[in-house]
Amino acid sequence: MQMFVEPNCIYLHRDIVDFRKSINGLSLIVEQELAMDVYSSALFVFCNKQRDKLKILYWDRTGFALWYKRLEKQKFKWPKHGEQTINLSGQQLKWLLSGYDIVGHQALYYHAKAL
Repeated sequence: MQMFVEPNCIYLHRDIVDFRKSINGLSLIVEQELAMDVYSSALFVFCNKQRDKLKILYWDRTGFALWYKRLEKQKFKWPKHGEQTINLSGQQLKWLLSGYDIVGHQALYYHAKAL
């Protein structure tokens, strides 16, 4: 995934989020629940209850951007235990978006075999 910014940090919000929330609602979660600066150059990753959708919120110095991904048949492998916020590396974010378990590094789905 190519983002329009180079984030200084990537934070995964472990708790599920009501996906009716958009930029304003997710910004409030970052500021009030996580006690973080939503205007930093960090990415904030959220997941819905069914674990088939992700939203990534970030500030790009001119405004907020909200990135959205929906899986058609599978679910994201989302951490259930641990800290409310997990700091991810860029590689871990790529793994998550590619269908891998960022904790156990297990594939969520299998790619078609090459001939």
